Formats: sequence, structure tokens, C-alpha cells
Amino acid sequence: MALQLDATKIKVFAGRANPELAAKVCKYLGVPLGDGKAELFPDGELMVKVEEDVRGRDCYVFQPTSHPSNANLMELFIWIDCLKRASARRVTAVMPYFAYARQDRKDEGRTPITAKLVANLIERAGADRVVAVDLHAAQVQGFFDIPVDHLNAGPVLGKWFKSLKLANRVFVSPDVGNVKRAQAYANMIGGEICIIDKRRKSGSQTEARHIIGDVRDKNVLMVDDMITTAGTVTQACKILKDNGVKEIYMAATHAVFAPPAMERLVEAPFTKLAVTDTIPIGNRADAIKDRLVQLSVAELFGEAIARIHKDESVSALFNEKNEK
Repeated sequence: MALQLDATKIKVFAGRANPELAAKVCKYLGVPLGDGKAELFPDGELMVKVEEDVRGRDCYVFQPTSHPSNANLMELFIWIDCLKRASARRVTAVMPYFAYARQDRKDEGRTPITAKLVANLIERAGADRVVAVDLHAAQVQGFFDIPVDHLNAGPVLGKWFKSLKLANRVFVSPDVGNVKRAQAYANMIGGEICIIDKRRKSGSQTEARHIIGDVRDKNVLMVDDMITTAGTVTQACKILKDNGVKEIYMAATHAVFAPPAMERLVEAPFTKLAVTDTIPIGNRADAIKDRLVQLSVAELFGEAIARIHKDESVSALFNEKNEK
């Protein structure tokens, strides 16, 4: 059911990274998409222009920073600067996908903490608030000195898991770092959890060693925050099948699908994979389209924006959805 907000007080703009999601959110909020444009000069420089009055308005800019990450980040900075210089009352950067979140610490000498750098740049551009969903590392919130609303796609993915109505199910964490996520879904829907011991060989290669828990003759539900090169989930599928599972249903918030993800997923023995529309898929996943389900987070973002605009609790949104 669409909301009806005062379109004279709230403005939602879309960068070029995912205008489809922004349009869905505007439809849910009952407001028109903001009139603005971003275009490239012949030398590659970007120009953003807002074509309507935003003075004193509460403005939101939708711009995931997926591939090409650096170009999309720069566009976000320019949108924020443009709106601030146009005297917007508040500018919120809505980032369905937050690039560089995996670079959140120094795990070896002479390396950057790029997630902190991105946070600094967003603040310096003039953002008053950030909205993101399923950050790879929750501690990235602490890199900001402005409010961050960290949404999670649990209500969206959880609803899909429930619709499967699987008996004898078990939630599997594809690696040790994802145990809390698997436990949250198990608590929400009901079921046991198992863990796969994964060792990373390189940035694009992982090796699944063994399973902690019993999965034989069970239906597996596996959830992760993102699928990038698909090494983790496809290795998990292989070791699960080797240990006698029946069917494997996977879900991930962010469909990054960087090479060689498609080649790996085509060969992986899963039944269905659900992803959200935080990142546009286009025809990148045609090779697995018969096994791919895309779910929308438009209502999730719409509810969050409405609550932020009306100074209501955002965290209460998740308590209400989990209770349903």
C-alpha cells in the first residue's frame, strides 16, 4: 500500500546507478521522482543539475556504489554537493550498496582503511545522513560522525524463505563470519544451523573444508550479504551435496556478480537463488535466469525514508516486520 507524503517537503532524486529502484520507492511514498539530471562532458567530467527548487526541503539521493564503483561514488559526491549548494534543509545519501565496505581494517601492513576514507568523503561532500542496507561489516557505521540508518533485508529475504514451506530445513552459514546472520534467520523462521569451515586462498578463490553440524537428507537454506565472485557459495554447494543434502536454496542481498561468478553459478548444484534489487542485474545473470528470483527492497527503503522524514524510529520498522 502506497504512502502519501507531502511532495512539497520531501524530494527523492536518482543517480544513474539504479534509477529503477528510486522510481519504485517514489511510487511507494506517493511522491514524484525529483527532477534532476547527470551528464558527462566530452572530456569525461560529470555535471549534475537539479531542475526544481529544493530550498528548505528534505532531500534523498539514491545511488548504490556498485560497478563502476569509483564513478558512482563521484556522482554521489556531486549530487550531495549540488543539493547542499541549492539550500536543501537536509541531504541523505541513500546507498543500497556501499562500496569498499570490505576494506574496513588493516589486516596487514601498509594497506588503507578505504571504508573509512569513503565515509569521510561522503561527510565532506555535505551529507547529513546515510541510509544503507546490509553493510558487509556493521562497524562501518562507526566510521561516520553523522547518523547512519543501517537497514537489513531480513524481512524481504525471510518472507521468501517462508514462502518455500520447506520441511526438514537447516540454515547453513557459508563461512564462520556469517553465523550471526544464519542464526537470525533460523530464529525468525525456525530451524537448526550448520557452519561451513571456509579458508580464503586469494581475493577470488576460497576452499570449503568441512561442515560443522548435520545436513544429510535435509533441505538447506543459505544466506549471505552479497555474492561477488560466487566462490564462497559455490564451494559451499559442492560440499553440501557431497554430504547428502536434498535441495539448496540460497539468498543474498547484493547481486554483485563479478567475474567469474556466472561461470561458477551455472555449474553449482543449487535449486533457487534469490537476490534483491539493490544493484541492477540487467542481462548479467541470463545464464541462471531459470533459477534466479529477484526481490525488491523498495518498500523497505520507502518505509525507512518515511520514518526518517517524520522523525520516527527506523529500528522499530524491523521489530514490526519480524513479528508479522
